[in-house]
Amino acid sequence: MSTSVEELAAKAQELSPEDRARLAENLLASLQDEPQSEVEAAWDREIERRVEQVRAGSARLIPAEDVHADARQIYR
Repeated sequence: MSTSVEELAAKAQELSPEDRARLAENLLASLQDEPQSEVEAAWDREIERRVEQVRAGSARLIPAEDVHADARQIYR
């Protein structure tokens, strides 16, 4: 850890548990903002790709009952 990070961590330890929790939530949220939008964009592209495959008739569709039966076999 760099000195400034160590100093900040030491100061944060002086906060009340509620304030430390709020600080931790804010820090974690700041890490998730940008990647989350990238992830969402990737999922949007994947969904559109799959929808196009279904519309074009090139997707291999599997009935839900078959998927559930396979899952039951795997997780017995």
